[in-house]
Amino acid sequence: MLTLMKFVLPFLLGSSILPAACEFDLVIRNGQLIDPANRRNGRFDLAISKGRIARVAPSIPAGAGCKTVDATGLIVTPGLIDIHAHVYANTGIEKEIAGETSFMPDAIAPRTGVTTIVDAGTSGWQNFEDFKHRSIDRSKTRVLAFINIAGRGMSGSKFEQDTSAMDAQALAAMVTKHKDVVVGIKTAHYGAPDWIAVDRSVEAGKIANVPVMVDFGTHHREARPIEKLLMEKLRPGDIYTHLYSGLRYEQLPSGKMNPVLFEARKRGIIFDLGHGNGSFFWTVAKAAIAEKFFPDTISTDLHLRSWMEGMKDINNVMSKFLIHGVPLEEVIRKTTVEAAKAIRRPELGTLSVGAEADIAVLKLEKGKFGYLDNRRQRVAGDQRLTTEMTLRAGSVVYDLNGLASDDWKPGTLPGARMQ
Repeated sequence: MLTLMKFVLPFLLGSSILPAACEFDLVIRNGQLIDPANRRNGRFDLAISKGRIARVAPSIPAGAGCKTVDATGLIVTPGLIDIHAHVYANTGIEKEIAGETSFMPDAIAPRTGVTTIVDAGTSGWQNFEDFKHRSIDRSKTRVLAFINIAGRGMSGSKFEQDTSAMDAQALAAMVTKHKDVVVGIKTAHYGAPDWIAVDRSVEAGKIANVPVMVDFGTHHREARPIEKLLMEKLRPGDIYTHLYSGLRYEQLPSGKMNPVLFEARKRGIIFDLGHGNGSFFWTVAKAAIAEKFFPDTISTDLHLRSWMEGMKDINNVMSKFLIHGVPLEEVIRKTTVEAAKAIRRPELGTLSVGAEADIAVLKLEKGKFGYLDNRRQRVAGDQRLTTEMTLRAGSVVYDLNGLASDDWKPGTLPGARMQ
């Protein structure tokens, strides 16, 4: 009888003996949670269930059956949003120029806390669906896109200057067809003294009801003044990128920032950093910071050359603002909720209960660091952001120090490879 009861009793008592099942898939505990969309900045726990944020509270009880991550000393934020990158890694027959320097999204985004990356016009309306097949549909990272007014996108000057393929109606139709992943229209690198590329981009934007992002090029300042672009051509909600380049008369010869930037902001133009490999210079950045003219959104203009040079990644770019006294919460704001607003995706960039669990766990390091501009001029700083962990839709896609993993135990035998 005693032997029988030894086996039967656990089944009769059920949960009073066995560990209770956890109602959450993961609980991140003890982190400094910064969620500008919800005006949260403090020590909070965050629970995830079925790929979504289930609870945010000062303390969330986690029983023995709960998977937990201890984020003590770390910063928990919404997944970062990079609204200006190049991720059309086209290896096709044409060997397109931008495609040769693009990244596959999952190669870099998770390592930097980025859960949403936006391709800024690498493809045009003629080859967007190839880009969608090659990159968007195959990535764990959420990939969105601006489609270029140039028919074949950033495929070299031959295509970028071809106005015969700048078809506003065809572009708007492609945007509308793929409105689940297309956020706007891009014009870039146009070198003629006329306004054809801008005008047709705006026309397509009006038809499809999406914003236009403008890389204004560096030619014909007299024929195409920045003042006319910002005050007459663009609409409220359109995006001016490469803010700190100084190559497009953003900065006056006196060293002061062009007053039209302040006026354009009042009428609703959004200013994006777009760091890149030729659009961030300390001379311009420090003048703008002194006048408190900061970008609305902090983005990388990620491509192979910028990654190898002064840009490096979005954490490095964010750090350049921290070392100049911009509060951490504001830097997070410009890479989360403000970025989401710029691309009209209000469901992103937030840790609201019910939102998809896109999360970045960051670390703010103290020390001696150096930051380069696009002339390789160095500015010293005492802070640096790095990424410890990234979760996309509740799944851990990057974990630098294995915070979400079980500790190795001696004698553990190798088993089937985990996918």
